[in-house]
Amino acid sequence: MTREEKSIVIKDLTAQLGDNVNIYLADISGLDAGTTSNLRRACFKAGVSLAVVKNTLLAKAMEASDKDFAELPNVLKGNTAIMFAETGNAPAKVIKEFRKKSEKPVLKGAFIEEAIYVGDDQLESLVNIKSREELIGDIVGLLQSPAKNVVSALKSSGGKLAGIIKTLSEKEG
Repeated sequence: MTREEKSIVIKDLTAQLGDNVNIYLADISGLDAGTTSNLRRACFKAGVSLAVVKNTLLAKAMEASDKDFAELPNVLKGNTAIMFAETGNAPAKVIKEFRKKSEKPVLKGAFIEEAIYVGDDQLESLVNIKSREELIGDIVGLLQSPAKNVVSALKSSGGKLAGIIKTLSEKEG
């Protein structure tokens, strides 16, 4: 690879790092062609982009990026695959599901909306991360619950203040 080709790859990787808020680094070495194909298919179905990268070029792209990858460049040893996804936990779910049949991929690290996770022991934490949409849904559900209590109290009390207070106090206890 010429110096110019390397420069283009670094520029492309830097752009990808800048465009994505959920970035995973994994080791997929040792997977045969069929297993690698199955992993790529699983990633595609989950909306995860997967590419094998050269560690030196990725390290230079991380350095050139506006993002602070903290200690993530330190995990760039051996074979490295990079995974991008819109949803923070999608690559973690793919890895976890895939590992039911294979020892790989092994999570090296992840950058999830500015938070850094290093090591394969972080996989379960990453699987349990909720997306913004899931968090908003949970918050809306929590906010709706008290409103539903008031509405049901109004309906069951016949509209009288004493009945409303009685019904609400019964629901609290």
